Amino acid sequence: MSSIFNTKRNTLKKKISLFLLFIFLIVSQSIFSQEKKPKVVLVLSGGGAKGIAHIPLLQALDSLHIVPDLIVGNSMGSVIGGLYAMGYSGDSIASITQNIDWDKLLGGSLSLRNVSVEEKSEFQRYLAGIGIKDGKPTSVSSLLNDQNLREYLSELTFPVYNVKDFDNLPIPFRAMATDVVHGKEIVLSKGSLAFAMRASMSLPAVFKPMSYEETLLVDGGVMNNFPTDIAKQMGADIIIGSDVGGGMEPIDKLNNLVTVLMQTSMFPSNIKDPENRKLCDILVDHMPNLRFSTADFNKSNEIYKDGKIATKLNLDALSALANKLKGYKQRTHELPKVANEFLIDSIVYKNISKENIPLVSARTNIKPHAKYTTKDLIKGINRAMGTNLFNQITYSYFVYDKDRLGLILNGFEYSKNLVNASLHYDTYRGVGLILNYTARNILAKSSRLVVTADIAEQPRARIDFQKNFGKNKNWWWGSELYGAFLKQELFIDGKSADNMLYNAFEFNNEVNRNLNSLKSYAGLGLKYIYTEVKPKNDPNLNPNIISLNNYNFENAEVSAYYSYNDMDKVFFATEGTILKANISRSLLSNTNINFTDVNLIDFSGSTNGFTKLGFAFEKRVQLKKKITAMIGFDAHFIFQDKLKDNQVSFSDYGYAAKYFLGGILPSPGSNRFTFPGLHEDEINTTQFMGVKIGAQINPTGKIYLTPHFNIATVGFDNFNEYIGDVFNPKGNWDNGKETSLLLSGGAALSYQSILGPIHFDTSWINNIGKVRVFFSVGFSFNPSN
Repeated sequence: MSSIFNTKRNTLKKKISLFLLFIFLIVSQSIFSQEKKPKVVLVLSGGGAKGIAHIPLLQALDSLHIVPDLIVGNSMGSVIGGLYAMGYSGDSIASITQNIDWDKLLGGSLSLRNVSVEEKSEFQRYLAGIGIKDGKPTSVSSLLNDQNLREYLSELTFPVYNVKDFDNLPIPFRAMATDVVHGKEIVLSKGSLAFAMRASMSLPAVFKPMSYEETLLVDGGVMNNFPTDIAKQMGADIIIGSDVGGGMEPIDKLNNLVTVLMQTSMFPSNIKDPENRKLCDILVDHMPNLRFSTADFNKSNEIYKDGKIATKLNLDALSALANKLKGYKQRTHELPKVANEFLIDSIVYKNISKENIPLVSARTNIKPHAKYTTKDLIKGINRAMGTNLFNQITYSYFVYDKDRLGLILNGFEYSKNLVNASLHYDTYRGVGLILNYTARNILAKSSRLVVTADIAEQPRARIDFQKNFGKNKNWWWGSELYGAFLKQELFIDGKSADNMLYNAFEFNNEVNRNLNSLKSYAGLGLKYIYTEVKPKNDPNLNPNIISLNNYNFENAEVSAYYSYNDMDKVFFATEGTILKANISRSLLSNTNINFTDVNLIDFSGSTNGFTKLGFAFEKRVQLKKKITAMIGFDAHFIFQDKLKDNQVSFSDYGYAAKYFLGGILPSPGSNRFTFPGLHEDEINTTQFMGVKIGAQINPTGKIYLTPHFNIATVGFDNFNEYIGDVFNPKGNWDNGKETSLLLSGGAALSYQSILGPIHFDTSWINNIGKVRVFFSVGFSFNPSN
């Protein structure tokens, strides 16, 4: 009986054991199938242009279907990583970097085409400037302006404009920065993605620090260039690290100031770099293969190719990881789809003073309750930047009332009081120091006061007041005082008199209307000019060849004019057109002249009246990337009234109101025109027409070669005499009597230096048959128009 009972009991135990084993296997399988996916973190180091080498790794991840769970980037690694995190593919990022105009993006310079017409004459004319507030300097200088960079990052990141938490991007993202006030690392995880990317790459002294909460941010590479430790702290199970930074430079490479300063500024980061590299499960080490430096953005295609080498060396490890991750569900990595055009419901002006808001609103032409594209916004902001009121204008979006989109325009205004300076030297006028004071909205709203002095052996000074008015600020009033105390050679009746002092004073008033705020305007002007010419030495002790004791001339003119300028650059423009036309009528033309020679007749009175008509045209066309064709045409005439009994001839005594030709650089003051081969103001003429042809060749970097050819006919008397001989000139221009042919040819070698343009020109000029050499360096005392 017990035997039967034991048998049944053993059978029951076996069944229970089998059942428990079955349950255990089901539960084990369920637990195994729910095993947590290892957290894969991609870490991209900083390295400037070398960061382009990260891109082949992203393409490899795409092809292997590896989607990181987090991306941590620094500096250029932040830019590349941020774009990847928001959904751009590796191929898309490669295409973006290959098509970028890096010089434009990182040069930061606003195109002259985006500068308001009333501001073009003051744009990029000084070497250095500081703002003054409460008697103290306020500006923080940097080598590069990042306006173009900020705009481009904002445009690229628009598809995630409404994502303020970086964990909500297709791939969570972190950008490294350095708190320069407190000396600590900052991990950016919220806010504007474009801001985070830009802050992470604020290389000290190259880009301005970024304002952030109560501090300033600079490049994350100062403290942590390859932040794998941050990835570990955030729970990384597997770290894929791409390093283009390289750590400490050896002693043989510390042979220049820039390298030493870079190494010094990144001590904390470089010291921890070896340990951070050890944290990588897969280390894509680009340093042995990179041939270029952090600044070689123009070599981005070659750097991209270099990046393929280290990526290829790690393909086996990446493939093994891809196989390991096959059993796990991964993130969807794609760019959010947003409409190209969007409705702006409201606009907020931040850090823009009340007196500047109307002008900014007028120039941007961005209105609430209207649709725009990101390109529309950038064009509008660049127009506002063209007012010269701002160091930067940034934009961002905000969403309110659930689905309404607002735009924030954040301005970084220049100080109301700016002091600028630059040095210059040229063959004709010698060395000088230019000091400039610019005041905005001091004397009136939407106004500008400019005071500029050229402290030199031949000093010049200019005071200019300008005020915009009207609903769209397209009307502007200008008043200018200009004075010059020069030495120059005079040619009167073919006789040359050197060592003359030429003192001029001009008072000019204009009212102008912008036809296009960036390109063209028309206006009416009233100008008064007083000129005095006298020998430098006492003529009684040192007689001059023309026996001049003193000459002065005063004239007043009323004028109407038109101006068009859409050149792309102030210096070395590659595209654009300049067109100017004017007509003026004399209201006053009084002269006083006396001689040391008793046989010459002194005179005090008026000359016959006159009308001036002028036209100037210049066109530049980029034939190839490095070659620009240049052509220009000038025609300027003076029509003289009939001579009255109590008058003297304007042709004989109107020296100061005629046209002056000569020189390489544009000169301030009225009626002055360049002509290579001539000394500045060498020819004084009543009529001239000329054609100039040239090419601007940019063989490398900032070096330019400009061959040029110039031809003109010049007249020294009335229009009828000139026009009769214009196609058959008989005289020699250096005697100043008959209609003459003026011909020159030569070439200039130039360099766009940090001090300003450097020019070395050699030009042959006819009649005297000489080759003349001209040299200049720096920003010259600029003309106001």
